[in-house]
Amino acid sequence: QVQLVESGGGLVQPGGSLRLSCTASGFFSIHYMAWHRQAPGNERELVATIFKNGSSTYTDDVKGRFAISRDNAKSMVLLEMNSLEPEDTATYYCYVRGVPLRQTMVPQYDFWGQGTQVTVSS
Repeated sequence: QVQLVESGGGLVQPGGSLRLSCTASGFFSIHYMAWHRQAPGNERELVATIFKNGSSTYTDDVKGRFAISRDNAKSMVLLEMNSLEPEDTATYYCYVRGVPLRQTMVPQYDFWGQGTQVTVSS
């Protein structure tokens, strides 16, 4: 059974830092991992992606402030968030594109965590 367990959200002052982590289990293989976020009233947006070879991409809003990393052996993805701004307030979701150990009748390759709240406020 696929599980994505997230941790690390919370309340932080503007300019502060947080680190999010997500541990994946139940996969035969993982192609890439990512973090998305969704603020109230907004659509979910991609924040950062990291591929199996370690290459990564970021949305323009977080470039230079956020860093995504991956531990392939632990099937873990981290998001280091620095210089946080009130506009970063959102629920952050871990995403995995991969092949589960037990595939469903209708093949599924996209998996989401439950979300963790990040609030940036003074």
